[in-house]
Amino acid sequence: MTRALILVAICLMLTLNNAAETKVHIVYLGEKQHDDPDSVTESHHQMLWSILGSKEAAHDSMTPWLLSFRSQTNQFPKLPEVVHVIPNRFYELQTTRTWDYLQHTSKHPKNILNQTNMGDQLIIGVVDSGIWPESESFSDNGLGPIPKRWKGSCVSKQSFNGSTQLGHAENPEYISPRDFDGHGTHVAATAAGSFVPDTNYLGLGRGTARGGAPRARIAMYKACWHLVTGATTCSAADLVKAIDEAIHDGVDVLSISNGFSVPLFPEVDTQDGVAVGAFHAVAKGIPVVCAGGNAGPSSQTISNTAPWIITVAATTQDRSFPTFITLGNNVTVVGQALYQGPDIDFTELVYPEDSGASNETFYGVCEDLAKNPAHIIEEKIVLCFTKSTSYSTMIQAASDVVKLDGYGVIVARNPGHQLSPCFGFPCLAVDYELGTDILFYIRSTRSPVAKIQPTRTLVGLPVATKVATFSSRGPNSISPAILKPDIAAPGVNILAATSPNDTFYDKGFAMKSGTSMSAPVVAGIVALLKSVHPHWSPAAIRSAIVTTAWRTDPSGEPIFADGSNRKLADPFDYGGGVVNSEKAANPGLVYDMGVKDYILYLCSVGYTDSSITGLVSKKTVCANPKPSVLDLNLPSITIPNLAKEVTITRTVTNVGPVGSVYKPVIEAPMGVNVTVTPSTLVFNAYTRKLSFKVRVLTNHIVNTGYYFGSLTWTDSVHNVVIPVSVRTQIMQRCYDEN
Repeated sequence: MTRALILVAICLMLTLNNAAETKVHIVYLGEKQHDDPDSVTESHHQMLWSILGSKEAAHDSMTPWLLSFRSQTNQFPKLPEVVHVIPNRFYELQTTRTWDYLQHTSKHPKNILNQTNMGDQLIIGVVDSGIWPESESFSDNGLGPIPKRWKGSCVSKQSFNGSTQLGHAENPEYISPRDFDGHGTHVAATAAGSFVPDTNYLGLGRGTARGGAPRARIAMYKACWHLVTGATTCSAADLVKAIDEAIHDGVDVLSISNGFSVPLFPEVDTQDGVAVGAFHAVAKGIPVVCAGGNAGPSSQTISNTAPWIITVAATTQDRSFPTFITLGNNVTVVGQALYQGPDIDFTELVYPEDSGASNETFYGVCEDLAKNPAHIIEEKIVLCFTKSTSYSTMIQAASDVVKLDGYGVIVARNPGHQLSPCFGFPCLAVDYELGTDILFYIRSTRSPVAKIQPTRTLVGLPVATKVATFSSRGPNSISPAILKPDIAAPGVNILAATSPNDTFYDKGFAMKSGTSMSAPVVAGIVALLKSVHPHWSPAAIRSAIVTTAWRTDPSGEPIFADGSNRKLADPFDYGGGVVNSEKAANPGLVYDMGVKDYILYLCSVGYTDSSITGLVSKKTVCANPKPSVLDLNLPSITIPNLAKEVTITRTVTNVGPVGSVYKPVIEAPMGVNVTVTPSTLVFNAYTRKLSFKVRVLTNHIVNTGYYFGSLTWTDSVHNVVIPVSVRTQIMQRCYDEN
């Protein structure tokens, strides 16, 4: 049977422009009883007929944009075919160098790009804000016919050009798949954009832009809408409907760059449209790749945490945009910017602060620069400090300095955030350490000066890879035994196509940062893996990505995690590591799972039989005693509450040479003993799957934080690595301020 997620109520115009007054609900019908779309529609009419009282009213109610059941909402839950009535919720939206950095190129004739003809005949479904079809990144030159298995409809460019009003004179959003703000266009181009040579952004980052699977087809499902307020949001109703259509249409992979912030909904709660929709997609063999969220660097902020989802963190890459600041004492400080204007020669440098010699009030915080007396800023380069993580703070600081006739602004902030062009005005970012160095120079002399040079592009050494400050972190706040994120990919200053309405549009392209950008990087690679291994399950593909990931950057140096304290990255920062497409295509062993395993997981964490039945549309009775959540066959081991010792089971499937023999290599977390039995896994033509047990014993006598290690199975050719994370909890379920 085919799963169905049926959206019955859409009041889209009212939802977008008057969300506070309009209540939209999703009527969730569970398992679809007919495969024929006309039969499905007729069954919906029959259901609506029973509520509205006539066949005509039922048919009229299904008119797009006008459907509303204001007085009948309470009647839907009483119908026998209705599983749930779900209140609508809103989600947040979460290149020229990326693919070379990941060594995901076509230079070698046997690599994954060439094996798959760069994704030819693949279909990547993107659920986002729409697409700008005229972009060079979506040229279909050289592509063959649309794959015959495609069941969806194709919208012509003319159909993209309908009304540009969504029921409000001030809202220029398009009632079509056309993208207003550029987010969906950027995501789609990152996953599967065609080759566009000599691409750059404001003259920086020059190279050839392309997606991870540049010959794949893109199926865009517009579920995110630009609001009158200027924000772009995605309703659960639209997301559920989009995923349902993508499953029906026959996409190979789904890329979803949005999600909730904490507190999260349980996986069985149908208010989490992404988790519910992703379950149905995975059950049909469609991997779902989701952004992990932009709420870092705080712990327990990761979103899209269901174990059937591939959740992606964001890293930097080996490209930076150094901008040289020379101080009057001949010390050069290297900031980061996207400034391509003229040199700013030695100019007075100021930090607005009270020196005690004036009755005026001064403001050195970036958000308050406009409050300063004009003569403090006029014809000067200004230094300010901010705790904000938003790129808009930098833009606003530059705007305030421009209005006060200043010549430039240096913003001291936490590192690892998106750079912003300030419309030709020199606005530079430095970290607090460099900002403090500049401040001490200002205080050391009566006539502080500085000069600023235009930004350059630096690729390769000595630029290091770091987990981005904004990238949401684990552990998983819903189910701590499920490691999230799964994997990381570049998501900082990613250059890709955008729409002309994008504030930062430059000749069809823009640089954007976020896990929204890292998720389609992984989605493009997942599509290629599915082409190479068409019979692999979504879980097997996820395993291949996690167990082969880079845990060092391409130069072999450790990967650090940006944040309030820069530290060595751990599995809660980047999951298995940074995605490595070539090794993922040949992982040796995979940790596989299917729907039955996910049902056992749902039982193990204590969901009720009825709630699980509602999700999977199959009567479920959990065993007593419940299975252990630690035995879910993930490519990771995460033990959040180890009191003394525990034994865990995992099963691996050989996808390499038939006669492979593997031995374990254990890197135990500090203060923890880890033993594996058996000590050898021997595969042959008749034995493709083998199980092993992992005994974990803590030597700690107090409640600890997490310690990290790894378990590697190796046959001297393949190294199948899974992260191990262990927290000792002598006193269980204890929050300790100490």
